[in-house]
Amino acid sequence: MGKATTIAERIRQLPGVVTAEDVVGPYDVVVRIDGRADSGLSPVVAGIQQVAGVTRTLMCEVPTPA
Repeated sequence: MGKATTIAERIRQLPGVVTAEDVVGPYDVVVRIDGRADSGLSPVVAGIQQVAGVTRTLMCEVPTPA
């Protein structure tokens, strides 16, 4: 099991995380979080940033269909 796979598995356990997958390309892990939570995005992103092996994050909004 690779490092990205291990990190994705750890991130999947965090509250607010919908999916976390290790991928091939310029990024190692792509995470989808639920931005509709009452607490907002900040606590979820902060939790992701605390996972060992995460060195930086980049947020991109994905609109949900109406």
